[in-house]
Amino acid sequence: MATIYQVSELAGVSLATVSRVMNKNTRVSDKTKQKVLDAMEQLGYKPNSIAQSLASNCTNSVGILVSELHGPFFAQMMAGIESELRTAGKHVIITTGHSEEDKEQEGIEFLISRRCDAIILHVEAVSDDYLIKLSQGSTPVYLMSRYVEQLKDNCISLDNQLGGYLATKSILNQGHTQIAYIAGPQFKADAFNRLEGHKQALAEAGIKFDPALYYIGDFNETGGSKGLKHFIDEKLSFTALVCANDEMASGAMKYAREHGYNLPNDLSIVGFDNVIFANYLYPTLTTIDNPVGKMGEMAAKLVLKDVYQNKNLVINRFFEPTLIQRDSSAPLVTSN
Repeated sequence: MATIYQVSELAGVSLATVSRVMNKNTRVSDKTKQKVLDAMEQLGYKPNSIAQSLASNCTNSVGILVSELHGPFFAQMMAGIESELRTAGKHVIITTGHSEEDKEQEGIEFLISRRCDAIILHVEAVSDDYLIKLSQGSTPVYLMSRYVEQLKDNCISLDNQLGGYLATKSILNQGHTQIAYIAGPQFKADAFNRLEGHKQALAEAGIKFDPALYYIGDFNETGGSKGLKHFIDEKLSFTALVCANDEMASGAMKYAREHGYNLPNDLSIVGFDNVIFANYLYPTLTTIDNPVGKMGEMAAKLVLKDVYQNKNLVINRFFEPTLIQRDSSAPLVTSN
């Protein structure tokens, strides 16, 4: 099997020149380009990604680390990143961190060892200091759904506090004042900020945050069902439930229906993320739109602009959430 080295020798050019021809670089004259193409044809050489990377120090691959592979949230994120990169002729290598510090670090080291040209990280357990130090290495690092001030130019993030505020504000606007809240794990920045937004909306309405109406879930469907069960078992009085993501909201809705609740007449429920199934639940889920697919596309564009020198791309690093009003929440009905 012919090698890139044999092509360079037969054509009488350097490895870098062969690489430029394979990567369609315009800095090669037509005469030199033809010499390389003739040598490739004579030797029966077929370019491959490994040979190209050896010659150009560019693998045309981008590493992606996400918390999990399951669930619509991460599917939308990865699809946004991959489609944008694939259109530009780049490939992705995907691994997971499972929201555990050691696994996130192992995943990052794996992607660096694969000689990725850049890595896009959705990490929740590693510290800001770790990420700052990581960014000082030779592999460019970009953050999804996380904001670190020192790395702000490499962050694509959402205003989660505003999202949490809008979710609770929508319920307050419907006349509810007894509002339970199922949060995500508080070591996760997005979960913490959404709770802060919830508290902000309550304070603005003159309502004191009640720790009894607060439950920390796991961002999974089980967290929603367990949270609602906890509130019911404690015989707490509430007319509305705000959940920090749609998966927990769906779990709460299922548990409520199984225990005789008429939604939204007996209980209004609001989620967060606007994942694809939110519009297919019964009743359809009022939620906060988290444009994670578009954010994934933007993270990919940022890599294409910074690493692959596509300077014409316009970058939006900060996204704002919006309320999607559907049928799972309704104005409070008071008895006369």
